[in-house]
Amino acid sequence: MQFVETNNVELKEKFTTSICKEIVSFLNTDGGTIYIGVKDDGTVVGVTNIDETFLSIGEIVSTQIEPNPQELIKNEIIYVNSLPVIVIKVLKGTDSLYCQKKYGYSTNGCTIRIGTSCREMSQQQIKVRYGKKFFDSDLLTTCKTTYGNISFKTLKIYYSEKGFHLDENNFEVNLNLRNSSGEYNKMAELLSDNNFVPLIFVKFKGEDKTSISQRSDYGNKCLLFAYEQLKNRISSENICITDTTVRPRKDTYLFDFDSVNEAVVNAIVHNDWSISEPLVSFFSNRIEILSHGGLPHNQTLDLFYEGISVPRNISLMRIFLNMGIVEHTGHGIPTIIGKYGKESISVNDNYIKVTIPFNEDVLNQQNVGLNVGLNVGLNLTNTEKEIITIILTNSNSTIEKISSELGFAKRTIERAFASLQSKGVIERIGSKKMGRWKVIK
Repeated sequence: MQFVETNNVELKEKFTTSICKEIVSFLNTDGGTIYIGVKDDGTVVGVTNIDETFLSIGEIVSTQIEPNPQELIKNEIIYVNSLPVIVIKVLKGTDSLYCQKKYGYSTNGCTIRIGTSCREMSQQQIKVRYGKKFFDSDLLTTCKTTYGNISFKTLKIYYSEKGFHLDENNFEVNLNLRNSSGEYNKMAELLSDNNFVPLIFVKFKGEDKTSISQRSDYGNKCLLFAYEQLKNRISSENICITDTTVRPRKDTYLFDFDSVNEAVVNAIVHNDWSISEPLVSFFSNRIEILSHGGLPHNQTLDLFYEGISVPRNISLMRIFLNMGIVEHTGHGIPTIIGKYGKESISVNDNYIKVTIPFNEDVLNQQNVGLNVGLNVGLNLTNTEKEIITIILTNSNSTIEKISSELGFAKRTIERAFASLQSKGVIERIGSKKMGRWKVIK
C-alpha cells in the first residue's frame, strides 16, 4: 500500500495535538483521511502507543472542536507490513463552519484544506459561513416578506394550465406560501403577481463590463412568468447559420440552448435569494449565468458535478417540478459539463457562475459581430422582429399598444401578428381579452 499526501490525504509520522487543525480543515472543505504512523514521504513507521493515541483523538474530537463533529469522524487501525497505522476518516461537515474551540471563530481557529496544507480562512469567508449557521434549510418559506401587495392570479393560471385542481382554501398552505406564523413568506413574494424582485438580462458591447449595450428587467412579476420571459429572450439571441450544401442541411447555433436553459433554471431554483438575484450577462463571445450562495453546506463539489441535487429552496424546487421546468433526473449540470466541460462552471463560497462560450463559426459569419440580436432564422421582417422584442418585454401588450408604440397602422400590426403565428414564432395563451402572447421560437 502506497501513501501520498493529497488534498484529502494527510500523513503523520506520530500523533500530536496539532491534528485538531487538520480535522477542522477537512470538516470545512471536502473531508479527508489522516494516517498516523506514516512519514511525509510515505514510509510506514507504525504507531507504538495505540490505545493512548485513540484516547487522545477521541478527546480532541469531543472537546476541542465546535460544533461537535463526532458523527462525522471514524477511527480504525490497519496493518501495513505488520506495522499498525491509525486511520482517521473525516467527512465533509454538515454545518457551514467548524473551528478549534481555543481560538473560536477567528482566522486562527477556522482553517480549510488547500492542496496538501491547512490554510487560515479569511475574515470574509468566516463571516459568510458563520452567517449560514443561522439560515434555515429553506429560508424562503420561513422568512417573512416585507412586500404587502401579494396576489397569485398568474400562479393559479399556471397550475390550472397544467391540470392541477386548486383548492382555494388550501392553495397557499399546500404550496408553503406562508410561514409557521401564518404570514406571507419570501417565496410568496417571488411568486406573487407583482413584487420588487428583479431578474436582469444585460448585454455588454465587448468581452468585459466596461460598456453596456442593453439591460432588460424581466422581474417584478410572478417568478414563473419572469423565467419564461427571460428564457424567450435568451432563445431569441441564439443565432443560427445553415449549411444547405449538405443533405440533410446542417444548422449551427450560437450556443447550446439546452445547456444555457439548464444553467438559468439552476440559478433561479438554487439561488440564495437572501443575498441577491441571479444575473444573466451576454458578452461578445460568451454568456455568463451567476447565482449567489455557492453550494449548500451539505453538498460536495463531486456530488454537484455528478448531478446529485441538494436543493437550497426545496419548496420552490417543488413548484418548478410541478410546472415541468425541472426534473428529478439531475441531468442539468452533467448536460453543461458534457457540452462545455467542468471549466465552464466556477464554484466558490459566495456564488456559482456558468460560462457558455459562443460558437466561433457562427460569430465569424457576416453581420454577427459584437452585437448579437434577434434572429431566429425565419426571414422575419423588421416589424416582426420589433414585435417580438416588445412581447418578450411585456407579453400582455395589445395590438393597439404596439401599433401606437411603433407608429404603424393597426392593420399593419395585425398582419404582422398573423404572419408570426403562421410561422410558428408566437402563440396566444388564454383568451383574447385576458390572455398573453408567448414567443415559442
